[in-house]
Amino acid sequence: MQKNILLIGGSYGIGAAIAAKLKENHNVIIASRSSEDIPKGITHFSFDALKDDITTLDLPERIDGFVYCPGSINLKPFKMMSPETFSQDMELNFHSLMRVVHGLLPNLKNSDQASLLFFSTVAVKIGMPFHTSVAAAKGAIEGFAKALAAEYAPNFRVNVIAPSLTDSPLTSKLLNNDAKKEKMAERHPLKKVGNTEDIAAMATFLLNDESKWITGQIFGVDGGLSTLNVN
Repeated sequence: MQKNILLIGGSYGIGAAIAAKLKENHNVIIASRSSEDIPKGITHFSFDALKDDITTLDLPERIDGFVYCPGSINLKPFKMMSPETFSQDMELNFHSLMRVVHGLLPNLKNSDQASLLFFSTVAVKIGMPFHTSVAAAKGAIEGFAKALAAEYAPNFRVNVIAPSLTDSPLTSKLLNNDAKKEKMAERHPLKKVGNTEDIAAMATFLLNDESKWITGQIFGVDGGLSTLNVN
């Protein structure tokens, strides 16, 4: 059965890679601020997760898959992070996600079993310097996802992908030359930096029926960084 899959912020990077993999077999809808790189055959709505109400969009009555892509990476020493920065990161990463999911509940409930997918970071599990704000916001997502999965089982499946540093527009400043990429690659047991296709492959699996017995999980797609110590 063709699924209706909604991506929030899927116009570039990981979201665009997910949409490209899904559009051949499913009805993919992207709600985002930008529409420049959206492939043909994908419905687009102009939508700002920080400001707009998802219930005002003319979405299908049934949503079978949902992906929330917006996120931030503020990597600074804690002493240089203002309380306002923490609030802003929490607003974009978690509060906006919560509001969108809340607004979509009627659509998601119309699916036989909706699959919801959120994004965290490897820094929640292992702890990294200069990640206090992003780890706090993404940690909220992980807790929310598990509680939501428990509350709505078996009607919803809710899972989280926690990547390590991935080569995408969001991380372009951290990987803007070969020396930086090589240094970051060496930190990972698999000796490479991930790319959007690596994340999209897992995302596509979790949105499709092959994963129908999986829910409430945090998947580390991170080159082995969160579980292996080989250096």
